[in-house]
Amino acid sequence: MPRSGGAEPGRRAEVLRVLKAAPGPLPITDIADRLGAHPNTVRFHLDRLLENGQVERAVPAHRTAGRPPQLFRAVRGMDPAGPRHYRMLAEVLADTLGAEPDARGRAVEAGRAWGRRYGGAPDPTGRTHVQRLVALLDDLGFAPGQAGQAGQGGGPPRIELRNCPFLELAADRPQIVCPLHLGLMQGAMDAWGAAETVDRLDPFVTADVCVAHLTGGDA
Repeated sequence: MPRSGGAEPGRRAEVLRVLKAAPGPLPITDIADRLGAHPNTVRFHLDRLLENGQVERAVPAHRTAGRPPQLFRAVRGMDPAGPRHYRMLAEVLADTLGAEPDARGRAVEAGRAWGRRYGGAPDPTGRTHVQRLVALLDDLGFAPGQAGQAGQGGGPPRIELRNCPFLELAADRPQIVCPLHLGLMQGAMDAWGAAETVDRLDPFVTADVCVAHLTGGDA
């Protein structure tokens, strides 16, 4: 359903453009005049730009009688709402890591460092280490199931991962991304002083599931 013209992001970009081009702060009426827009429309977009940190209020340089007008100016610096290309950065880093002599080992170690740093916060809830690992994986977007036995015949517990937050990268470079995820889980368990660890990660056991196998301790 198309939105009304007053709420379109394109008009918001025009408000920001006017403020960036202005030699000093502008009141709402001036911005509206330059755009041929209603002041209420400009006010709506200024509210969103303020929330995004792209615009800030300014104090009038000279005090006048009566209520001073609200002045706005663009925040100088890179646009915090501008386009991002993190996947490109991830591809560059993965390709660089993949060129190393022991690419898999380096990926696992990088993942362990990530896991030790990300998972090292204290946990006052009394959860087991395996439960903490499941919660960490859920927080990171892996959509894990609860740890269960490996098949009807029993065996060490395993955690099914039903989503990969780096799916496209993992499909193209599984030799880097999957060891990175394995290291992440191992590093978190190391940070918690767990007797258990993740022994291996089987990627794409089915089209929609990867499986992490635990070993040691209560596992």
